[in-house]
Formats: sequence, C-alpha cells, structure tokens
Amino acid sequence: MVLNRRQLLRSSLGVGAVLLVAACSDDADSPGPARRGGTLRVGALGTSARLERDPHANLSNDSDFLIASLVYDALTVPGADPNIAPRLATRWEPDADRRRWSFTLAENATFHDGSPVTSEDVVWSLRRLRTVGGASKMPVAVEDITADGPNRVVLAVPEPNTQLPLLVRLMTFTVKKDTTDFTRGIGSGPFRLESYQGGNARLVRNDQWHGTPPLLDAIEVTMFESVTALGNAVLGGQIDLASNVGAIAGRTAEGRGDLTVVRRPNDTVVGVAMRTSDGPFADVRVRTALRLGVDRNALLNQVHSGYGTIANDILGTGDPVYDTTIAQRTRDVDRAKALLREANFDTGHTYPFMTKAEAPGEVESAKVIATQLAEIGVRLEVVTQEPNAFYDQTWLQAPLYTISWGTNDSTLFFASKLLSSGSNRNETGFKDAAFDAATAKALSAHTDSEYQQAARELQRIQYDRGGYLIWGMADGIDIASAQVRDLPTLGGFARVQLERAWLAG
Repeated sequence: MVLNRRQLLRSSLGVGAVLLVAACSDDADSPGPARRGGTLRVGALGTSARLERDPHANLSNDSDFLIASLVYDALTVPGADPNIAPRLATRWEPDADRRRWSFTLAENATFHDGSPVTSEDVVWSLRRLRTVGGASKMPVAVEDITADGPNRVVLAVPEPNTQLPLLVRLMTFTVKKDTTDFTRGIGSGPFRLESYQGGNARLVRNDQWHGTPPLLDAIEVTMFESVTALGNAVLGGQIDLASNVGAIAGRTAEGRGDLTVVRRPNDTVVGVAMRTSDGPFADVRVRTALRLGVDRNALLNQVHSGYGTIANDILGTGDPVYDTTIAQRTRDVDRAKALLREANFDTGHTYPFMTKAEAPGEVESAKVIATQLAEIGVRLEVVTQEPNAFYDQTWLQAPLYTISWGTNDSTLFFASKLLSSGSNRNETGFKDAAFDAATAKALSAHTDSEYQQAARELQRIQYDRGGYLIWGMADGIDIASAQVRDLPTLGGFARVQLERAWLAG
C-alpha cells in the first residue's frame, strides 16, 4: 500500500534511537573519513507481477520504490528531529490562517537531462499525483496546486492544516511537465537511471544534484521475489546490502564479522484490517474480541524472532505523541468469548483470512493469529494471495485481511490517510464522525497542547472502536557488508535514503 503499502507513507515526529546489533561492525574499528567511489549492490523485495515505473502509481515493490526515491525528488522526506526534512523544497511556510502553504524549490535544481526544475514541473507533477493516486497521496485538490513564480509552489486547503509538509513527504515525486512515459526515468534526484531491466536497475551518481552529491559512483538494485532469496544473497556475498530482509536473516547474520545488522525500530506494522462498515466484524464487540484473543508477545517471538515490540491497536507507534497512558491490551480468552456471545457471532462458520507474502512475517502472522483465535471460537481459513490478486480483489473490500505499513512516526498521518471517512484508502471502512472531527482538530491545531489533545482523542477512538488489530511493530532489519557505512537508521521507508551511504576500503 502505499503507499502500499506503501509506506508512504508515514510521517511524523521523530523516531527513537537506532540500535545497531552489529555483528562485526565494530565502531572501534574506525572507518576513517568518508570515501568517494564504488558501487553499492542493493537487494530489495519485489515481484515481476507488480513492476511499476510510474512514480505516481502504486509502488508496491520495495525495489521500485527504492529506485524511484533515488531517481526522483519528493518535496520533503522523513527526518529524525524534526521528522520532516527538506528535499526538492528547501523551506516552507504557511499563511496566518494555515490554509495556504508556500514551498520554495531548491536553487539550481535540474533534471538529469540538464533542464531546470521549475514550479510548473512541480505543479504538473503534484496535480498528476492527485489524479493518479487520490487524496491519500496528495491531500490538495488539483485546482488548489498552483505556481507562485519560477521557484515556488503554493498548496491551498479549505481548512487550517498545520501538517501539510508532513503529508507531502516521500511520494511527491517531481517529473518533467507532460511526462507520461517513464522509461528513461528523467528525475532530479541524487542518482541517474543508467539501465533498467525486469525490476533491476543500475543508477549512477548525479554530480549536478542540488543537494550534497552522493559519494557512491553507482547503486545497483536487484529485485528478489522472496525474503529467503534476499537473505541468502547477502549472506552469500552476492549483494552488499539487503534492505528490510527480516528477523530470520538478521539472527543468522549476528555474530558474523563480515556483516553488520542494522535494526531500525518502529519500521513496519503487520496487523489486521477488520471491516467495520458491514459483514461479520462490523460489531465492535466482535472486533474487541479478536483483539483480546491474540497473544501479542507470542506473535512477536514466533513471527519476528523478538525483533520488535508489541502494539496496542493504534497506528503510529513511533509518534512522540503516541498515547502510552492507554492500557496495553492483553490476551483475555474468557472476555473474548463473552463478547462473541453477546454479539451473537456465528462461531460455527469458517471465515476467510486473506494475506499476502509482502512484508517479512506477514503470512506467518496470519497463521499464528488463526491458531490463537481458534481458542476463542473464531475459525479462520488463511488464504494467501499473490500481491496482484490481493490488491485487486481483497484490499479495501474483504472483511478480514493482513496489512503492512512502514514509516510509523505519526498517528495523524495514518488517521488522515487510512481512517478518515473521506479517504480513498480507508482499509477498514471506518466512518466515525467523532474521529473525523478529532483528525480535523489535530490538523488545524494552533498550539502544541491543542494538537496533543486532539491526537490523543483520535487514538482513544481508534483503540476503542477502530477496525485495526495492531498487535506489534517489527523492527526494520537491514544486513550489510562491513564495508558499507552511513546507512539510513530511521524506520519505515526512510530506509530508501541511501544518498549518504559510502564504502570503506
């Protein structure tokens, strides 16, 4: 999703410290000053059936998103503190009402063919993103995206919005005006596309980039169709970096002196979407029963080998305003059974539980959940679909299915993208007037206290009656050869920000 699952998607306010579970990465073994040169061989997950070259389309392959993020510039990208960092836009400011935001473009930004990046290019790109990807990718209406001179773009919204720079992170890739054929991949990002074939690409350094030029000569992206194949490739030395390879490979790599394991907290949520608008899980008592029926610690240990943390049915666990005062939901089989009886839930029926092999551990989590929920009388048949079929037939439609999202640093980001009544990516069919009001209040808050109060209110609603079963957060696990330095450390799709990486001798 965007963002499939993408990871869009995610934004927010700071991410916790990063833990290096270094195998060898003995920082006592100082690498010395950063070096220029070399080719970084990166492996990322993807499937041939989901290849996508259009940067404004749904980039469900990690490999495609990685390539797009290095070739094209977004307006803003994830940061640590604050959680929004400049990219093509070097600064932004609202008007007094916070309905009109001005984004100033980087001086001397040029496309890879040498032509300047203009405000007209950005306007055309953002309008196209809105048309192709909908409001969840571009929250501003087409007619409200305008140029203000050659290097400034104005985004206007009908209601006050303090979070617009956050909501345009990651996915707002800029292309040349009128481009609809993306074969050549003409962007303005830190790397230029040299070749592409079947999901694999070779990118070379863009010495004319408006930001600090990368040190690597080139990045070669190889697509792997399974986590196992990706892990084996880095363990066998066929690639230098396996991006988001999962816990099993991480455990295997620990203790090897030639490899470094980077553990990025709050990286990926692997949860369950329960349809709230109709069907067998529409009754909030049934949804609560399922939430009480899972053993979160057991799931974390069995699915992610302990690499992660349990969660509390609220999206955005890395948000500084994540409400830790809400009681952690734990397994209560008796209470879960009682709620099912009260709701007259049909325990004699077997319900399909749809999943896909997209995020590490996603299919495994579905199987463990089905086993656990059988103990409260809910019988589930796990059905694994190919990603294409999943997104065409199941996503946004089925009563019960697994979901995965990256960049979990903002509760408000998820609220506006996935849970608001008007979202075109409302995975649970959730329509709640009080939740919509709290989301609007948070977006328009003028003070930190107003924002925090509204953010807590929307979290409480999500906890009490939302449609997600969020049982845990998986750490992002990247494995790299010991020569690879300055890898991204933030969770989620910030992992694609490889422009500062370099290779020690």
